[in-house]
Amino acid sequence: MRKSQFLMAFLSAACLSAATASAQTLTVGLDADPPKLDPALSTALVDRQVMNQIFDKLLDLDANLKVIPALATSWKVTNGGLTYTFKLKSGVKFTDGTALDAAAVKYGLDRNRTLEGSARKNEMSSIKEIKVVDPQTIQINLSQPYGPLLAVLTDRAGMIVSPTAAKKAGADFQNNPVGSGPFTFVSRVRQDNITLNANKSYWGGAPKIDKLVYRPFTDGDVRYANLLSGAVQAITPIDPKDISKLEQNPKFNVLNYPGIGFQGVWFNVTRAPFNNKNFRQAVAATIDREAIAKSIFYGTVTPAAGPFPPGTPAASSAITVQKPDIALAKKKLGGKPLSFTLLTTPGSVTTQLAQVYQAMFAQAGITAKIEQVEFGTLLDRADKQDYDALMLGWSGRPDPDGNIYDFFVTGGTNNQAGYSNKTVDSLLAKARAQTAMSARAATYNVALSTILSDTPYTWVYFQRNLVASVKGMTGLKPIPDGILRFKDVDLK
Repeated sequence: MRKSQFLMAFLSAACLSAATASAQTLTVGLDADPPKLDPALSTALVDRQVMNQIFDKLLDLDANLKVIPALATSWKVTNGGLTYTFKLKSGVKFTDGTALDAAAVKYGLDRNRTLEGSARKNEMSSIKEIKVVDPQTIQINLSQPYGPLLAVLTDRAGMIVSPTAAKKAGADFQNNPVGSGPFTFVSRVRQDNITLNANKSYWGGAPKIDKLVYRPFTDGDVRYANLLSGAVQAITPIDPKDISKLEQNPKFNVLNYPGIGFQGVWFNVTRAPFNNKNFRQAVAATIDREAIAKSIFYGTVTPAAGPFPPGTPAASSAITVQKPDIALAKKKLGGKPLSFTLLTTPGSVTTQLAQVYQAMFAQAGITAKIEQVEFGTLLDRADKQDYDALMLGWSGRPDPDGNIYDFFVTGGTNNQAGYSNKTVDSLLAKARAQTAMSARAATYNVALSTILSDTPYTWVYFQRNLVASVKGMTGLKPIPDGILRFKDVDLK
């Protein structure tokens, strides 16, 4: 080989080695394996962590929960709140190379509101029709005013899928999702990893990291150990007992900021024993929410009185946290025995919490057997109402409707209790149609007073967003919806 040829080969190899060395892979530890990577079918927060990287939304949220432009650059509301017109960003393409235009947006929105099994149907039920005005303009016409619409479009309902890919994949789309987001789906191995590559042609600029890998660790101790070892560069959530240790460790950063969701216990009202309201009220009366916040969560959660966290638009001082009352619980039992199975997921915190619940119930003579199943299985059984009681919460939404309507309206997608009350249905529908937030908040809380009495669900605490990352990771913004957005994140 000539000297010049050798030099060229050496430089090429060096360049390749440098490029390989500079390629950045960020691995994130999650608390569960995302069940469904399809905006229409998803019902889990952990799905949203991944899908927010794959799909662009019509709108998004900032750190103050203000609705901001995304695919839609601007919008206006006319016709007495019945018509929403959105101008779309031009030149956007899905990662399969097809155009993201008004026709594609119409397809995505229509798919979310009409696909069989779609979890988006209730939150989009006020939409009468969607029209393509021109290639960059979409119009949504409502059958009645719907105050939460803009907030709804900042989440899964506003995620736009590739029509070409969705039509081709059919029911299998969740296993090969295609959007226009900053990352592209590559592969997944169930219960092991989901791998995404950077979308180098992303309209908002290429991500700084080259590969994003999600790994599920249901046990918080395992998540923590993987962070310490360097196997992952970020974890969410952090087990509360580990927060102070990470805060004091100079190798890591901790984000601990308010969330907008809630946690508690569902009761299956469609079958015994919890088709008996007194039994539901008895269980709820045994729970010491203050003690749980202090002993299990080290003060990182707030005892909950209902679905609306402090500082959010519908939070009301008139709705107070229920205090434990064993005498009341026994009175509600009326001398009758109560035993049931409490369904939950594996993990050190969920296991401890279930055991604490079990002990609290026992003070009133209530027997609870704990059954643990994988998170996707728990969601499936919740949807099928195949349980007695189960521990399940909600990541929260910026508009109060997202924390109450779909959970308690008759037939709601997230109404896993099978609860139905015509008065509540009427009030929830009224609140959606009101325009002033003060009026809507008041109506939601009137409905809530009936829900609290009926007790298809008992709220226990409001969670915070807890994220740990290596010191060299920068650019992560603390958005209260709890979704980690990695487009501008860098590793140094």
